[in-house]
Amino acid sequence: MPEDHVRHAPLIDQQTPPRPRAVRPRHAASLIVYRQDGDDISMLMGMRGAKHRFMPNRLVFPGGAVDRADLSAPAATPLTAQTEHLLRKNANERLAHGLGIAAARELHEETGLTLGMPPRLDGLHLLARAVTPPLSPIRFNARFFVVDAVHVAGSLGGDGELEGLRFYGMQEALALDLAMPTRRVLERLRLWLEMTPEERTARTHTPVMLRDKGWRME
Repeated sequence: MPEDHVRHAPLIDQQTPPRPRAVRPRHAASLIVYRQDGDDISMLMGMRGAKHRFMPNRLVFPGGAVDRADLSAPAATPLTAQTEHLLRKNANERLAHGLGIAAARELHEETGLTLGMPPRLDGLHLLARAVTPPLSPIRFNARFFVVDAVHVAGSLGGDGELEGLRFYGMQEALALDLAMPTRRVLERLRLWLEMTPEERTARTHTPVMLRDKGWRME
């Protein structure tokens, strides 16, 4: 074999390793409970513990993955026509209902607060959707809902999954070391709160965050 052929022959340990297969994102729902505190708006948030596999030691909104039971669980009132319409761009009818139920269920489990038993879903507004990047080991296709605190009842408590659970002012929260998706969602919330009720009701598209590259409209 010629010397130059030997010199340029590829070595096994120099070959490019195969790319890991992307994990399929699970459908999930988070609920932002907000209230007016003087001239500021505050949101209910809590810190995920250090032992959590997904976003440990991060300040987040109550939320989690959709369970199979959520798809057919009863609701005292359905989602509004607008919220249903926006969800149905990326979900079928059962999943749209399940996302609303999951948001209410996670709120109750993680904070002790409730939208009713069964929950009233007509106070939920769809704010945004965000998908965890493809190479992350744990992925979610998360819908972020908004509800005014006047629609919520109960006392703060929950199952302990969120630590330091309380209402954080908008400026206070944005000054903290937030995970990028949480910060971007809070920025979208601030824009949504600046709208009039008529402008909110007239929305026909939802901001979607993919691959940490900002927002596109759906």
